Amino acid sequence: MRADRLLAITMLLQTRGKMTAEALAEELDVSRRTILRDIDALSFVGIPVYAEGGHGGGIALDENYRLTLTGLKETEVHSLFISGNNQLLKDIGLGEAAENTLLKLFAALPALHRPSVDHIRQRIHIDPLWWWQDAEPLPFWAELQQAVYEDRPIQVIYQNFNGAVAERILEPYSLVAKASNWYLIAKREGELRTYRVSRLQQVTILDRHFQRPPDFDLALYWKEHAQDFVAAISEYSFTLRIEGERMNFVKWLMTGRYEVIDQPRDEGWLTVRFWVESADLARMLVFGLGAQNVQIVEPNELREAVLETARQLVETIDP
Repeated sequence: MRADRLLAITMLLQTRGKMTAEALAEELDVSRRTILRDIDALSFVGIPVYAEGGHGGGIALDENYRLTLTGLKETEVHSLFISGNNQLLKDIGLGEAAENTLLKLFAALPALHRPSVDHIRQRIHIDPLWWWQDAEPLPFWAELQQAVYEDRPIQVIYQNFNGAVAERILEPYSLVAKASNWYLIAKREGELRTYRVSRLQQVTILDRHFQRPPDFDLALYWKEHAQDFVAAISEYSFTLRIEGERMNFVKWLMTGRYEVIDQPRDEGWLTVRFWVESADLARMLVFGLGAQNVQIVEPNELREAVLETARQLVETIDP
C-alpha cells in the first residue's frame, strides 16, 4: 500500500540520512518515478522532506523532524514487545538499557496499542539460550569488548577443539552470539577467522590500533561464512547403523549434525552419517547409544578406539 511506502520512506530518511531516489527505489522495490511522486506527496502533507540536485545531492529529511510511533501497525508493535530473555544483551552491558528502551517505547505508544502489548507477551516468549547455559561470566569479556570497540590488537592464548594450545596476535573485528555461545571474529595473518570466546585462556590488549576496512559488513560476513565455519569445526566424520527407536536420542543430541543415508524397510535400522569436532565426541555418542543399538560402519579407527576405551573401562571396574 502507498501509505506503508510513504511511512517507510520517512523512516529510511530519518535513520539513514540523505539518500538518492535510486537508492530509495531499490530499497522499496519500486521505480525512481514512483519515489519522486511519493516525495511530492510527503511534502504536500507537511513532512519536511527536500531534494538536492547535483553531485552529492539526494533526498533528505529536516534534521529536527522526528516520526512518532503513531504510524506503527499492530504487528510491528508486537514485534517490539514479544517477551524474550535479554541475557545476551546483559553479557555486553546493555541489559538495563534494553529494558529502559522498552519502557520508553511503551510510554510513547498510542493508547489503542497498549492492551495488545501485554496480550502478546503472555502468549509468545523467545529464549535464545541453550538449556544448560553456563552461569559463569565469560572470560576476558571486558578486554574483548574494549579491543573490538577501539580497534586494538590482542595477544591471546587459545585452545582449539582438539586441545592444542597456541599463542596468537589477533585483530578483533566483532563479537557474535550464536545459540547462546559467543564467538570472536578476528583477522590473523591477513585472514578473518572465528574463535570461540570460552576457549580463550589469556587475553592482553596491545598498545596500538589496527585499521579496519571501511567496507567490512558484519551481518553479510557472518551470513556468508557461517556454513564454512560449521564445516571447519566439524572435521571428523563417521558412519553408524542405529536402531530406529534410538533416533529420537540422536535428533535431540546431534541436531543439524547428521544425515540419514540409508533407511531399509526391514529390521528398523538406519545408516547415519555424522560430522563432529573430534573422534572423542564420536566415541561418546557410540557409548551413549548403547551396545545393543549401534554398529560402527566406518572408520575403523573409531571402532578400535571404542574397543580400547571399553577394555580400559572394564579393567578399572572392581571385580
